[in-house]
Amino acid sequence: MISTTLKIPQDEYVKVGSVKTRYWRAGDKGSPVILLHGGGGSVEFWLYNIPVLAKHHRVYAFDMVGSGLSDKPSATYCLTYQAQFIKDFMEALGLDRATLIGNSMGGGAALQFALLFPERLHKLVLVDSFGLGREISFGLRLASIPFVVRSLRPNRRIFEPMIRHDFHDPTCIPQEWLEIRYPIFALPGRQKALEQLARTNLSLLGVRRSVYRPLVEQLSKIAAPTLIVWGKQDRILPVAHAYVAAKHLPNSQLHIFDSCGHHPHLERPDEFNHLVLEFLAR
Repeated sequence: MISTTLKIPQDEYVKVGSVKTRYWRAGDKGSPVILLHGGGGSVEFWLYNIPVLAKHHRVYAFDMVGSGLSDKPSATYCLTYQAQFIKDFMEALGLDRATLIGNSMGGGAALQFALLFPERLHKLVLVDSFGLGREISFGLRLASIPFVVRSLRPNRRIFEPMIRHDFHDPTCIPQEWLEIRYPIFALPGRQKALEQLARTNLSLLGVRRSVYRPLVEQLSKIAAPTLIVWGKQDRILPVAHAYVAAKHLPNSQLHIFDSCGHHPHLERPDEFNHLVLEFLAR
């Protein structure tokens, strides 16, 4: 049962190039903040963060090209393609500069954006970010095999176990959120984009060296103030990657959530929101 007290932002759409893109926005004051979900995710992953952040900032969350209710063109879905899409989204909405908050693949795209378009970036928040090392869960390594993604027919039987694997404490996932997220997860036609995303960025050995090495080698060039947030018990991307980012990003601070998995913003929303607002206020 979806809570009647939970205010879900209204779906809006904008053309980003030729891609019809779904987005949510909230807040009418403060600097712009853009929320970037992980691979195959959607704006729903930020449901418990948007209302709080929007008290102080103009907040935008969008379904990345190939995900959610946005169009899913045939493309490489490399990090450069994703970073360019973020820039194009900003231009479509008239945003000259913004803070990017990226989880998982969204973090990798935000890092690439920081390297390609530093003048468009205000601050950066990396949440269990992709692109900081080879190690990644075995299940996602298998996703680099095309028939594995094609064989995953979305249904309730696989949905909740897949989601719960991402959390340290699966019991903390609100049932209302699962009800909201499932229709997006079950959308037809999402496998092809996921297959292209996985094939470009992953292999059976893990994250492709050609993907993560250029990012890691250039982290020292990112001057924007950066908050690195990680769940200590992340089973998807190990907490060791957080220390890689902290070591090489020259203007960064690190916060590790203990007893927390791959989505601190969803598993520990109150603490996450407070931490981010403090960082943005500096």
